[in-house]
Amino acid sequence: MKRLHVHLSVDNLLESIHFYSVLFAAEPTVNKPDYAKWMLDDPRVNFAISRRGAAIGLNHLGIQVESADELADMRARLQGVRAETAPEMGAACCYAKSDKYWTDDPQGIAWETFHTLDSIPVFGGDAPKKTACCLPPTI
Repeated sequence: MKRLHVHLSVDNLLESIHFYSVLFAAEPTVNKPDYAKWMLDDPRVNFAISRRGAAIGLNHLGIQVESADELADMRARLQGVRAETAPEMGAACCYAKSDKYWTDDPQGIAWETFHTLDSIPVFGGDAPKKTACCLPPTI
């Protein structure tokens, strides 16, 4: 089963955590000094916010899959509409290690399709705190 992924860049993380915790009637499943994530089942969504120096607002949208086969199927779908995809295998980002493909929709909104392999203790590998993570490579 797939899960919609939404990632917002925010100005005030604590205020935003409070707002979304009330909105979702749930505390974050991941809560770090610069990042929070809710893995919700109602609605089924992976909703993340971060304060990492990116522009405030929509960071990207995505589809999280549960297997390598589902990820391959998502890439094939994108290729079916002639969307260019940029692979990122074993990416260390957002306290997780994932295989992913990035693309842009016709409006230029970044979409990430990804399969999470494991959790990791840092936001993005050994990258400095202000490094852009969870942003698509140039497609």
